[in-house]
Amino acid sequence: MIKGAVFDMDGLMFDTENLTYRAWQKAMDDAKIPYSFEIYKKTIGKRTAEVQKFYKALYGEGFDYQSLRSAGNRYFSDEIQKNGVPVKRGLYNILKFFRDNSVKIALATSSSRAYAVEMLKKAKVESYFDAYICGDTVKNGKPHPEVFLTAAKALDLSKDDCIVFEDSLTGVDAGINAKMRVIMIPDFIKPDDERKAKLFGLFDDLEQARDFLLNTYF
Repeated sequence: MIKGAVFDMDGLMFDTENLTYRAWQKAMDDAKIPYSFEIYKKTIGKRTAEVQKFYKALYGEGFDYQSLRSAGNRYFSDEIQKNGVPVKRGLYNILKFFRDNSVKIALATSSSRAYAVEMLKKAKVESYFDAYICGDTVKNGKPHPEVFLTAAKALDLSKDDCIVFEDSLTGVDAGINAKMRVIMIPDFIKPDDERKAKLFGLFDDLEQARDFLLNTYF
C-alpha cells in the first residue's frame, strides 16, 4: 500500500539540472576556468557545502566558490524569469493522481528551503505538498538516508508506506539506504545493474510512473 510519496526536485520534477550546468559553464567560462559537463555531473544531488568542498578540492583553496556561484545563479534566475520553470513530463498528472487518492506528498531535496519553495510556487505546485524537507534542514546530505526518513516522519507515516521518486544516483542511494521503495526517473545518468536490481521501478518519465502505480496499486 502507498500512503506517502516523497519527491526529489531538481532533475526529477523540474528540468533544471541542464540549466544549472549551463549556468556554471557560463560562469566558469567568464572566469576563464576550465570546466566540463563531466565535472558538473559529480555535483548532482549534493548540498551546497558539499559542492563547495568538491570544487575547492579540484581547483584549490583559492577557488572563489561564492562569487562563481552567484554569477551562475544570476544566469539561472534570468532564464527562469524569461522562460518559467521547465517542468518535467507527467509532474502535474502524478501530483493530482496522488492528491485524488489521498496520498500525502513530501519534498525531499538537497537544495535550500528558500530556493525550493520559490521554485514550487513558480511552477504552481506548492499546494500539493504536505511537507518540505530541504538540504538546510537536515544534518546529512544524500546518499545518507536522513532526508527521506525525515520526510516520512513529517508525513506521520512509516517508511514502508512511502515511495521515493529520484533522478540522481546519489538520491537513489539515499532512498535505498533508507530501505524505502525507490522509483528512478533518470535525468543525466542511468543506473548500473546493481542499482537497477534494487529499484522498485525505472521509467522514462513521471507519466509512466503514474501509469505503473495506477495499474499496480489503485
